[in-house]
Amino acid sequence: MTEFNPCILIPVYRHGKACVEVVENILQYNIPIILVDDGNAEETKAYLRQIKENHPQIELVTLAKNQGKGGAFKAGVIRAKDLGYSHVLQVDADGQHDSTKIPFFVEKSQKNPKKLICGYPQYDESAPGHRKGGHKFANTWCAICTWSNKIVDALCGFRIYPIEATHRFLTKKFFDKRMGFDVEILIQLLWAGLDAEFYPVKVTYPSDGLSNFHAFRDNVRISWVFTRLCCKMILLSPLLLWRKIFK
Repeated sequence: MTEFNPCILIPVYRHGKACVEVVENILQYNIPIILVDDGNAEETKAYLRQIKENHPQIELVTLAKNQGKGGAFKAGVIRAKDLGYSHVLQVDADGQHDSTKIPFFVEKSQKNPKKLICGYPQYDESAPGHRKGGHKFANTWCAICTWSNKIVDALCGFRIYPIEATHRFLTKKFFDKRMGFDVEILIQLLWAGLDAEFYPVKVTYPSDGLSNFHAFRDNVRISWVFTRLCCKMILLSPLLLWRKIFK
């Protein structure tokens, strides 16, 4: 697909109220929006119906059961490809990402359509210490898995994905569909030959914000993802060595 035709993809689980504000903030950029209802309870569904009623042009994909962020992202990407979009910009539904960066990221993607355009977090004083530590942990293991320091941040979900390569990965690969998703898809796409650029995005953590992250369970899950990726990295070591030497 040669025409640059991006859309914004927002997986939604339990953040219905926050998502209303997120959508209102990004409508000004006149970029099509796809919302994915990731098997939500009725309260969140009501907010999503409200968004759809107020803005009929927004595409709403509904999953019968919760699939996790990766599962919701996959459903959204499949729908985006069916609708003819060339790229998807993922934005979290909780409002933590600075939506004013959208035009900048879209401009970078249009200039480099075959690359991943990724955000890395600029924290304010609201950021919990364990979140910062988690990002450092993930980034260290990403450097090990990719044999490079290319990945500035592995957990920030504010990214633009080229849809062809992303759809190919999502429909043919086994991958973690929950909290390990952002890490795994980034590493796997880099292994597949895509390049990535990273730019700062302000990230805030509202004191009354609702988080879907469970420290023990999800850190164990992310650690398991890295275990799998390290095993695969050993198998890919000849390719990684070739790239290290010749690229």
